Amino acid sequence: MKVLANDGLTLSGINALEEKGFTVITEKVPQEELVSYINAEKIRTLLVRSATKVTKEIIDNCPSLQIIGRGGVGMDNIEVAYAREKGLHVINTPAASSESVAELVFAHLFTGCRFLQDSNRKMPVSGQTEFAKLKKSYEKGLELRGKTIGIVGLGRIGQEVARIALGLGMKVIASDVMIDKTSVRVDFYNNQYIDIEIVTESFEEVIKQADFITLHVPAQKSAIIGKEEIAKMKDGVALINCARGGVIDEEALIEALDAGKVSFAGLDVFVNEPTPSEKILIHPKISLTPHTGASTLEAQDRIGEELAMQVASILKIS
Repeated sequence: MKVLANDGLTLSGINALEEKGFTVITEKVPQEELVSYINAEKIRTLLVRSATKVTKEIIDNCPSLQIIGRGGVGMDNIEVAYAREKGLHVINTPAASSESVAELVFAHLFTGCRFLQDSNRKMPVSGQTEFAKLKKSYEKGLELRGKTIGIVGLGRIGQEVARIALGLGMKVIASDVMIDKTSVRVDFYNNQYIDIEIVTESFEEVIKQADFITLHVPAQKSAIIGKEEIAKMKDGVALINCARGGVIDEEALIEALDAGKVSFAGLDVFVNEPTPSEKILIHPKISLTPHTGASTLEAQDRIGEELAMQVASILKIS
């Protein structure tokens, strides 16, 4: 009945598991020591986020292990097919962090539209001596209202992005290889709401029409946004990636930023995590966060509680 939450778990998740009789261990075990630790403690459930990798070695050499849980959506750090082939349960929490990731998309959009990534660097250094100069350099900000946002990937997170965008008065266009159309409910105060139908378009049409493009796709074998795709976009387009590192060609992005083809970018994920490119990190037109899309108190509570519910259900504990 031992659960190892190797990348941490919120108190609500720990409480939910302990109420059902589980012993929850949140001690961080180094990757190279996981096999011996799991076997010594007879761990039945291993819960991870993105830091810990669940390899074939762990799956093959930990006979007590029954469940592997990922707190979040993507499971590219877990050998999912192999684990299931070996009879292990593999679970994740695809819906728990959708709102948090979608809100981070707009944090990056607002940041780029008003040059916050640059002004937050320069104001502490030059705010007292060059205030007027800085003010003038940031006078060409943009409003989101009335602009077109292109959503690539209209799953749970993409739909949350659409919901916020519609509430801001933006035009929403989207592409998705699995979804032809969907209805998005936009809630307002006093229990009022509207339902908006979104009919997806081709990827090529979306990247040609959008003022802002945000990506919500799984990890890819190669970038889906590179030089050719950027060349088809509007001049001054902005790109947001809160999905997976590598879906945007970072070299092509830097080249486009330097040339002015892309006005700004917002990145929460990177090709070489956890050591992003220095060129990316120092670029004045890129808003940066260290893979924190799901890092809100509310999302982490939902993730912990959902994992607890799934673990208990699999092990038939009421």
